[in-house]
Amino acid sequence: MVSLTRGTGEIRTRTGLGRGWRLVACWLAVFLPVGQALAEDGHDLWLRYVPVQEAQAAAYRADISELVVTASTPTARATRDELQRGLQGLLGAAPPQAGKVGRDGALLVGTPASSPQLAALKLDLKALGEEGYLIRSVRIGGHPATAIAANTDVGALYGAFHFLRLIQTAQPLQALDIREAPRLKVRVLNHWDNLDRHVERGYAGESIWDWHRLPGWKDPRYTDYARANASIGINGTVLNNVNSNAQSLTPMYLEKAAALAGVFRPYGIKVYLSARFSAPMEIGGLKTADPLDPAVRRWWKAKADEVYRAIPDFGGFLVKANSEGQPGPQDYGRSHVDGANMLAEALAPHGGIVMWRAFVYSHEQPDDRAKQAYSEFVPFDGKFARNVLVQVKNGAIDFQPREPFHPLFGAMPKTPLMMEFQITKEYLGFATHLAYLGPMYEETLRADTQVRGPGSTVARVIDGTLDGHALTGMAGVANIGSDRNWSGSHFDQANWFAFGRLAWNPHLGAEDIAREWAKMTFSTDPAVVEPVVAMMMGSREAVVDYMTPLGLHHLMGRGHHYGPAPWDAGSERADWDPVYYHRADRNGIGFDRGSHGSNAVAQYAPPVAAQFDDVAQVPEQFLLWFHHVPWEHRLKSGRPLWDELIAHYDRGVDYVAGMRRTWDGLAGKIDPERHAQVAAFLAIQQQEAQWWRDASIAYWQSLNGLPLPAGHAPPPKPLDYYQSLKFPYAPGNG
Repeated sequence: MVSLTRGTGEIRTRTGLGRGWRLVACWLAVFLPVGQALAEDGHDLWLRYVPVQEAQAAAYRADISELVVTASTPTARATRDELQRGLQGLLGAAPPQAGKVGRDGALLVGTPASSPQLAALKLDLKALGEEGYLIRSVRIGGHPATAIAANTDVGALYGAFHFLRLIQTAQPLQALDIREAPRLKVRVLNHWDNLDRHVERGYAGESIWDWHRLPGWKDPRYTDYARANASIGINGTVLNNVNSNAQSLTPMYLEKAAALAGVFRPYGIKVYLSARFSAPMEIGGLKTADPLDPAVRRWWKAKADEVYRAIPDFGGFLVKANSEGQPGPQDYGRSHVDGANMLAEALAPHGGIVMWRAFVYSHEQPDDRAKQAYSEFVPFDGKFARNVLVQVKNGAIDFQPREPFHPLFGAMPKTPLMMEFQITKEYLGFATHLAYLGPMYEETLRADTQVRGPGSTVARVIDGTLDGHALTGMAGVANIGSDRNWSGSHFDQANWFAFGRLAWNPHLGAEDIAREWAKMTFSTDPAVVEPVVAMMMGSREAVVDYMTPLGLHHLMGRGHHYGPAPWDAGSERADWDPVYYHRADRNGIGFDRGSHGSNAVAQYAPPVAAQFDDVAQVPEQFLLWFHHVPWEHRLKSGRPLWDELIAHYDRGVDYVAGMRRTWDGLAGKIDPERHAQVAAFLAIQQQEAQWWRDASIAYWQSLNGLPLPAGHAPPPKPLDYYQSLKFPYAPGNG
């Protein structure tokens, strides 16, 4: 498959460029000046493989004189094809293929089992496991060469992508000695895609899975999806929504899932399915889904056998149970352990796992929704089956712009916990707001639980090193859809990229990842990279400032989560309403989760709890998450809370205006198609940031009656105007 995304559109053929397209390519080569920024639609993501500067290309071509890959398996062929594709695009010509190293500068790729020349090098690969790889400068038969070696073909594929990334980011290829292995075993995307192709909390078009045409038509886009995921080390995908449909487990849809699994398999990606807990009743004809009922257990075992007959390398089930109306074991007076272990028992003979979500809240009104997952899961620590991962969101509420780390991390040392991040920006401006989530992921992963003393970070909880777990994982709620640029906006691709890199190694730095992505996506020119990275690194904090500063949270419009609605109240459940979370009145604002309030702080280790419980010590970014404080409360700046809140709102809006100026200054350095869309989206973001600021201030003033501090403009419209705005068709709603 050849993809050409320059000029006026995309050109695809099954076997290569036909005669007519060769003529077009020649015409472009003659009439377009070298290096001109051509229109791009974002489909190629960070795998653009555009030509590097000629002097650099010549140096790289000298380092890669021939390509030696034994392509005897589908994965090895995918590796060879990717290297040919990448080197052709980057260097202007792919090196010739050879059966063995025969000249200086050869690139030798494979495993000791597939390559006698690699075997003869006796490289130490033991610690790399099944997915790790080694990239090393070596000598073979007196010739200097580069070896990409692994224990498996998938490891070699990952190494090939890393090697191409070196060229894409303008790194030297001499004296290489790179050893990489994933820190987490299960690195998956969670697609909240429905069988009708609607994507819950999706802002990039409809689902990429064309269920109606599967299994007969396997869209080439599925291969591009697999390539993109493999390039950043993602090794699994959950195809369907956690609010699942039992039809996904019927023979018709298993056949469709098997077709996707066949496309993904060469790229090391396993298919998983969200399992509806009541499936034995809905498609199995049983009268109950009680996990302790023998007939129900037999049904799930038979269903697991059926799934594995269709998909021999099936990964397992993801389950959302007894949350937001979904069925689960508590419907029958059973526990999460009863439900998870029943499914684990069915999957265990096949090597499958259960990812059991800890995002739950009770049917009854709790005193504090943030406490429920801890209360329901901690008593069962150590009782889950060995092939169960408890999947925990990064924070205790629901993917807010900022939350303290979930108290479950560190509280269940006998149970492997799997991180769940959201890539799609349900609460951070959908696809139109530029909000690079790498710093948010990093903030959570580096948070110190202190359960084993200082250094007991969340990253060490989930990578298994803190408590000795072998089964580890990270999940990301995907932002992928049918839009040509996959994620709804070009910068939202960075969040998919950052998730994959951090799932591979949760100890990486968000800024390093941003710089890598910017070089691969836009340009290696420092005049582009540095301002783009600077924009990205402050963008999430700006969203926090203009939406939910100082620990405020869940102030978005009910249901659709679009726009500010801090006044919203009156739901059938109080904890669906913003007023439940900010508790603002004439005297103060914030949710008291301290020892004199809901005492949610007690769910953290004592040193962390003591810090969060003390209004003088709690980090100000979490002040109103843990404390209800007076409007006149003095912050570290010396300003009262009210003045500080206004300063944060204005700082957020100003940052977006600054991003617009920066991006405008990159005109001519970024291809015009992508530059224009980003510019338009930044204009939307500035307008909506101002709306957030004005509507929020108008509402707080209606409660506290305080004047604005000097130098800060009042909202241009009265509160009732902001309250009158309705958005019944906002995208991505369930």
